[in-house]
Amino acid sequence: MEETYHKWYSQFLKRDLEMLVFGEFGEPVILFPHKKGRFYDCKDNGMITALESLIESRYIKVYCPDTIDEESWYNFSIHPSERVKRHILYENTIIKDVIEFTKYDTGKKRVIVGGVDFGGYHALNLSLKHPELVSVMISINGFYDIKQFIMGYYDEDCYFNNPFDYLPNLSDRKYLDPIEKINFTFGVIESDLSLRENLEIASILRTKNIEHLLDIRREVPNGWEGWNILIKEYIDRLFDKM
Repeated sequence: MEETYHKWYSQFLKRDLEMLVFGEFGEPVILFPHKKGRFYDCKDNGMITALESLIESRYIKVYCPDTIDEESWYNFSIHPSERVKRHILYENTIIKDVIEFTKYDTGKKRVIVGGVDFGGYHALNLSLKHPELVSVMISINGFYDIKQFIMGYYDEDCYFNNPFDYLPNLSDRKYLDPIEKINFTFGVIESDLSLRENLEIASILRTKNIEHLLDIRREVPNGWEGWNILIKEYIDRLFDKM
C-alpha cells in the first residue's frame, strides 16, 4: 500500500501542518482523528489497516491531516473568542489546502469526510457548512456541541460553528438542497457518552427532512477496535461490498 508524507506551511495558521496519504487512486476520504489527535493516529491505531483492501483495490485514497484541537477548542488558556477563531483558520486550511489538494490529486470534485470522537465534529460541521465539497459524511461516536468549550461566551462565530444552533434554523433552499445530497452516517456505540448528542442531531435532521443513518451498536467494542470495524463497514456500503 502506497504511503506518502506531506508537510506544508499553512498561510491561515501561520505554521506547518502534516498529513499522511494512503493509496494511489480512488474516492478521496479525509479522516479526522479523535480529540487532540495527530495525523498519524489513524495509522497507528489500525484504521488504515482496516481500510487496506479498499485502498489497494483503488476504491478510496485516504488523507489523514493533523488537527489543532489543543490550539483551538481545547486551549483553555486563551479566550473563547480566540478558540473559535483558531478553529475557523483550521477549517480554512482543510478547505483550501487539503480538499483542494485532493481535487488535484484524484480529479474528484467532492470528498468523503469521516471522524471519530471529536473528529466527528470536524466531519459534520465541515459538511453542513460546505456541502458543495462533500459527498459522504461518516461520524463515529461524534460530539457536536461546542458550548462546552466556550464557558458561556457566545458570538456569531460560535453560532455558525455549533451545528445544534445553526442547523435547526436553516430554511434557505440554496443551503438545504446541497446538504440533502450528502450521505450522512452516524455510528454510535451504545455505551458511549456521545449517544445523547447523536440522538439529538439525528432528531434535528429528521425535522429538516434530511436523510441520514443513525446506527446504534451494542456488540461493537468501544475505542479504536470498534471504530475501525465501523468505518470499514460504512465505507464498504458505499461500494456495495457488504
